[in-house]
Amino acid sequence: MSTAILTGQPVPGSSIEGDLRSLGFDVRVAADAAEAETLLAGVPGNERVALVDARFVGHVHALRLGLTDPRFPLAAIPGAVTAQPAGRQALTRAMARENSAGGGTTLVDSLADRILTALDADGADVHRPELGSLVAAVPADPQARNEARQAVTDVDDEAVRLKSAVKSRDGFFTTYCISPYSRYIARWCARRGLTPNQVTTASLLTALIAAACAATGTRGGFVAAGVLLIASFVLDCTDGQLARYSLQYSTLGAWLDATFDRAKEYAYYAGLALGAARGGDDVWALALGAMVLQTCRHVVDFSFNEANHDATANTSPTAALSDKLDSVGWTVWVRRMIVLPIGERWAMIAVLTAVTTPRITFYALLIGCAFAATYTTAGRVLRSLTRRARRTDRAAGALADLADSGPLAQGFAEALKNPARRLPGFTAPAVALLGGLAVVLTAALTGFGGPWPVVAALGYAVTSGLAVARPLKGALDWLVPPFLRAAEYGTVLVLAAKADVNGALPAAFGLVAAVAYHHYDTVYRIRGNAGAPPAWLVRSIGGHEGRTLLVTVLAALLTASQFKVALTVLAVAVALVVLVESIRFWVSAGAPAVHDEGEPA
Repeated sequence: MSTAILTGQPVPGSSIEGDLRSLGFDVRVAADAAEAETLLAGVPGNERVALVDARFVGHVHALRLGLTDPRFPLAAIPGAVTAQPAGRQALTRAMARENSAGGGTTLVDSLADRILTALDADGADVHRPELGSLVAAVPADPQARNEARQAVTDVDDEAVRLKSAVKSRDGFFTTYCISPYSRYIARWCARRGLTPNQVTTASLLTALIAAACAATGTRGGFVAAGVLLIASFVLDCTDGQLARYSLQYSTLGAWLDATFDRAKEYAYYAGLALGAARGGDDVWALALGAMVLQTCRHVVDFSFNEANHDATANTSPTAALSDKLDSVGWTVWVRRMIVLPIGERWAMIAVLTAVTTPRITFYALLIGCAFAATYTTAGRVLRSLTRRARRTDRAAGALADLADSGPLAQGFAEALKNPARRLPGFTAPAVALLGGLAVVLTAALTGFGGPWPVVAALGYAVTSGLAVARPLKGALDWLVPPFLRAAEYGTVLVLAAKADVNGALPAAFGLVAAVAYHHYDTVYRIRGNAGAPPAWLVRSIGGHEGRTLLVTVLAALLTASQFKVALTVLAVAVALVVLVESIRFWVSAGAPAVHDEGEPA
C-alpha cells in the first residue's frame, strides 16, 4: 500500500482525497509540517510515500503520472512530490531541514513545493513528467481555483491518457494501421485487471501458433499464419500501450517485451522453413540467413546508440541534416519505412506468407533487410566520421561487453595491449572485419572437413583480441560488435550448408538462435543499467571466438552426420546455460523498472 500525506488548508468539496484513494493511496492528513514529518517517519521504508497539497486542482491522470510511475525514485508535479524506497532518504532529509527552518506552523504555502525546492538544492534527481494539456496546480485564491477547475473541465483526461499510451516514435504501419485501435484494447485490458506481462505472453503464444500453422505447409496454414502474425503484432503493441496507460512498468516486463519480440520472429522463420520442407523446398539456409542479417542489424543499432548516447561534444553535420529532414513531414515517414521497422516487416512477412511461398517471403525479407541495413549503417558511419565526439569510459565498457570476448580473445588482447596502443584509431573495426571475413570466406571456399577453417578461426581469435586490446572509443569502434556477430553466425551458417546433410542447417539455426538470445540478453542488461552478464557465463560458453573455433574444429574432425549431431548438442547446451542464467537474473534483478521503447527495427 502507498501512503499519501495531505498537507495545507483543506478545501471544502475538493476531490483530491478520493482521487488519491482511486490511485491506491492510503490518505492521511497533516495539520502542519511537524505532523507531516511525523507521519512520514511512520510510513514503512519499503513503501511509496507522497506529500500532496490539499488545495491541489488537476486531472487524475496528472496525479497518476506524477505519483505512481515505478521507474523513478523521486518524482513531482506542482503541489505533489513522491518518493519510492530508493528516494526516501532524500525526501526525509529535505523534510527535516524544511521543518527545522521554521515550517512547523500551520501551512499557508505549499509544503510539497518547498520540499521539491529543497530536493533540487540537494542535487536530487527528481523526475517531472510532461503533462502537456493536463492540469496540475495549487491555486492561491478562489478565483484561481475556479479557473483551474474550468481548465480541468475543458480537457478530456481520458483522451489524453489514451493518446499518451501510444509510443511517440513508431513506424507508419504501426501508427496508422495498429495504434488507432490497439490503444482501446489496452484500455479494455486495464479495466479488467490484465497486466502487460500477460498480454506479452499472449502475443508470444499467438506468434508460436502462427509458426505452427506455417509449419503445416498448406495454403490454409499459410493464410492462418499470416493472420495470426498480425494478431500477435497487435498484442505486441497493446502490451506497451497498456504499460503506459496504467503505468505498469517492471524489470521483468521490459525483459519479456524485448526478448519475446525476437523469439516470435525467429520462431516464425523456423515455422516457414518447416512448412516449405513439407512441400519439398529446403529454405533453411534462407531462414538462417534472415535471422543472421536481422540480428546483425540490431547489433548495429545497439552498438551505435551505446557508443554515442552519453558522448560529449556529440555534434555532426550529417546529424544536423537528418534533423532538418525530420522537420519535413513526408520525409519522416519515408525514412522510417525504408529501414523496414518491425511493423512494416511483420506486415510484409504476413502478407507474403498468405499469398506466396516461403522462399519468396525469405527472398523479399533478405532483400528488404539488406537494403535497410546498408542505409542505416552507411548513415551512421557518415555521422561517426563527421562527429567530434569524446566517448566515455562507460560507452567503451558497453561496447566491450557487446563484443562478448571469451578467454582466447581476452588472452590475446592482454598480450597485444602495448602494440595496439601504437596502431591507428581505425584499427579495431578494420581487424575485426578482416579477421571475420577470413574465417567465413575460408569456410565457404574450402571443402567441408578441411583444416583451413580451423587455421582461419585461430587467426580470427588473434584479430578479435587485437580489436578489443584498447578501449573502444574510436569514431567507428561501434562497428566491432556487429562485425564479430556476423563472423560467428556466418561461419556457422556456411559450415552447416557445406555439410550438405539433412538436419545440419536446422541444427545451425538452433545454435545461432541460442547464441543470439545471449547477445540480446547482454543488450537489455546494459540498457537497464544492470551490467553485462557475469564473466563465468561468457567463459562457460566460450565467447564468440571460442565458439567459432569449436565449430570449425568439429567440422574438421567429424563426418557431416556427426557434425549435425554436434551442432544440435552444442545448441541445446548453450541454450540451457544462457536461459537459466537469464531467467534467474531478470526474475530477481534489482534493475530499474523500465518498459522497453525499443528501436523501431
